[in-house]
Amino acid sequence: MRLHSPSLSELHAFATAARLGSFTRAAEQLHVTQGAISRAIARLEDHLGVALFVREGRHRVLTRDGRQYLDAVVAPLASIESASQALRRHHAARALRLSVPPTLFSHWLIPRLPDFSARHAEVTLSFAPYQRDDPMTAADIDAWIRVGGTGWPAGIAADYLIGREIVPICRPQDLTGAGAIRTPADLLTRPLLFHTHYPDTWAHWFTQVGCPHGPLAPAADFDQVGLLAQAVMAGLGVAVVPRCLIEAELAAGRIAIALQQDPPVSVARGYHLCRPLDRPAHPGLSRLREWLLAQAGQRAEYP
Repeated sequence: MRLHSPSLSELHAFATAARLGSFTRAAEQLHVTQGAISRAIARLEDHLGVALFVREGRHRVLTRDGRQYLDAVVAPLASIESASQALRRHHAARALRLSVPPTLFSHWLIPRLPDFSARHAEVTLSFAPYQRDDPMTAADIDAWIRVGGTGWPAGIAADYLIGREIVPICRPQDLTGAGAIRTPADLLTRPLLFHTHYPDTWAHWFTQVGCPHGPLAPAADFDQVGLLAQAVMAGLGVAVVPRCLIEAELAAGRIAIALQQDPPVSVARGYHLCRPLDRPAHPGLSRLREWLLAQAGQRAEYP
């Protein structure tokens, strides 16, 4: 079926110019150029085959056909605008739902969330239970923060946030006195604590700092960085962890970085903000994304 109705942009240009009696003022209200208004109305007149305006001095005045057409379209236009605004308000009022790994959530994100709330009080956040092997297809989740490097699922855009820098940690007292940790080789004499899911991290760190080593066996392993930090503080051994996850413990002096490296040792994986591309984004997601990138010291490279 052939459609005889013009585009909404042309109708809005026509109705606004008719109400204000000026193409210039219509352009200002609709945040476009006067030329855009003129072209939209010219297309509308060409489409309808009638003149809608005549010029009288500095004003644009509706013709008889223009008045009749305005009377016919003004109410439907208002209804469409009202329905669109109501839907946007409803969508914006829905909480922005995220899924975040517990360790990053508790050690990095939660301490920063008051700043986001102060800046974006209009965005309500909701947090879904974390699933380690989540395929990121749930329709009720707007975005995920996940550990990874490359190879994200099709239809997922991923922004790197933080977490690639790794550091060896120990108790502050391990850096003083007899037997203090002063070189990478000194760490090999201590019980090495491993992360259950990333058992190769210690080998990677020793290789990157140029410290020869044989097979590395864990004195104990833990499946969360928070537990690794607790074990280090308890004196069970030393661990290597993402620096971003031990900020509070470092600031409080409960643990220490055993050896500082310049440049820092990094791994390929890190925490990424993952968002689906196959459905409309929550209105608050762009604000959260920009804020997260700023907090992580990253720069937004694409919208």
